[in-house]
Amino acid sequence: MQTWIIGVVALLLCSALHAASGKELATGLGLSAASKAMKQWEAVFEKPDKMAKMGIDKLSDADKAELKSYLIGHAADSDHPEAAGL
Repeated sequence: MQTWIIGVVALLLCSALHAASGKELATGLGLSAASKAMKQWEAVFEKPDKMAKMGIDKLSDADKAELKSYLIGHAADSDHPEAAGL
């Protein structure tokens, strides 16, 4: 019984370790954080049709939250805008 519990815990930890970062998710979807201002990214995540157009709708809720945080945190008008090529 304990082996089963250890296996489940190990699987959950591995899943968490392999979760994509916001930057990886953005790159995979062909999105650039600096292409929009923070308010524009917020508007994207408020409208299902805009998320669908960008492929965001297919992500898990956790990945959507990670992506949204990254895009807004590195938007064109943020304190840390995404630099081209980085």
